[in-house]
Amino acid sequence: MDDPEQPAGGPGAPGERTLTFDVGGTGLKATVLDGAGVPLVDRVRVRTPYPCPPERLIGTLQDVAEQLPAFDRISVGLPGMIRGGCVLATPHFVTEAGPFTPVRPDLLAAWRNYDAATAIHKAFACPVRVVNDAELAGFGVVTGQGFEVLLALGTGLGAALFDNGRILPKLELSQAPFRRGETYDQQLGDHARRAIGNRSWTRRFDRALARWHAVLWWDRLYVGGGNAKHLVGDLSFEHTRVGNEAGLRGGFQLWQQSWD
Repeated sequence: MDDPEQPAGGPGAPGERTLTFDVGGTGLKATVLDGAGVPLVDRVRVRTPYPCPPERLIGTLQDVAEQLPAFDRISVGLPGMIRGGCVLATPHFVTEAGPFTPVRPDLLAAWRNYDAATAIHKAFACPVRVVNDAELAGFGVVTGQGFEVLLALGTGLGAALFDNGRILPKLELSQAPFRRGETYDQQLGDHARRAIGNRSWTRRFDRALARWHAVLWWDRLYVGGGNAKHLVGDLSFEHTRVGNEAGLRGGFQLWQQSWD
């Protein structure tokens, strides 16, 4: 079988259209970008289906693609630890009814080490690249100069690290212990925001930034995701606020990268 990540024209082949899926724990967004990375149509957005075994997610991607123009290749951002197009672990798709609901053992087994790139390649019969959803958003905003960090506030917390424009190995910062016996994901996700209110949630995020900066010492910090709009007032660290469309824009830039 052909390599799912290699288009016939090679990375960055001119004129190729990129179907981009930005899949979160709550919602799934998609559009098609032209050969310059400009959206051809408005995005399509649907809710992420639950329960969500791999086959159901791929079926949803196919249904969404039918609503969009023709394309030559696909970029996909998925939540969790993604390496080489494979899902090593994912926090939401393994649950019964969505984020922070009980985990189902059968779904946990189905998603562990799941070769998403190859499965989507088989379903669509075109070149595919699959990365973490925060990484996909990062590709849409980084300058390629210095050490750049993107933190995405959404259903949970996403993070992506870039060194001079090159993606670094994925670190699942969201799963590290934060406070009161809970992870950053639990303390900064959408459930926590709704429970404590935007102002308290913003202060909590600011404390998290102080801890991360002591470890990462970034040159540029980007704060994005659907919940970035709920941050109240200023943060203690200089940053660039990123719109929720960054993941879709990143779908084009993903194909401009060498893929070792």
